[in-house]
Amino acid sequence: MTDLQSWVAPTCTGLADLLSGSPDLWEQPSLCELWQVRHVVAHVTMPARLTPEQYGAEMAAAGGDFTVLSNTVAERDGALPTADLLGRLRSPDLHAWQPPGGGAGGALSHAVIHSLDVTLAVALDPVAPPEALAAVLELLIASGGTWFGVDPAGVRPGDDAGTAVALLAGRTLPDGRCLSRAS
Repeated sequence: MTDLQSWVAPTCTGLADLLSGSPDLWEQPSLCELWQVRHVVAHVTMPARLTPEQYGAEMAAAGGDFTVLSNTVAERDGALPTADLLGRLRSPDLHAWQPPGGGAGGALSHAVIHSLDVTLAVALDPVAPPEALAAVLELLIASGGTWFGVDPAGVRPGDDAGTAVALLAGRTLPDGRCLSRAS
């Protein structure tokens, strides 16, 4: 397997390229519940905007709840100028970031899954390299569904890698399919 971190940059810059050429996409709904595309981009780029100290303060303000933190930051920072958010998608700081305890696999999963939250929602081809999609799919299957609490058995044999990753990440696809949470 290639260095997983090496696929973060092309995934993020691919999303930036897609969005810079389509200003109307920013207000479209994503696969993330209640988030428009701009909120997904604000969330993805959070590591390029917040210092560890700022992140800690945000987490404390959210009472230690990452979902609350994510929603707060996405709502607030989703209002930033699109040029700023696009610049953060292209940032070498974002491309080198690794989540604490998640390593390169976590960074790649973050980039790929959220890029699919955008592209699948608006019926466009994935921006992540095919090898990156395959690598994240392998990571999710190898985890036994523990990352997102979904059953990998729900992936259909005909599903493409992007759809399979989104399903394993617990996303509802435009056709309404969603894997049930594992008990």
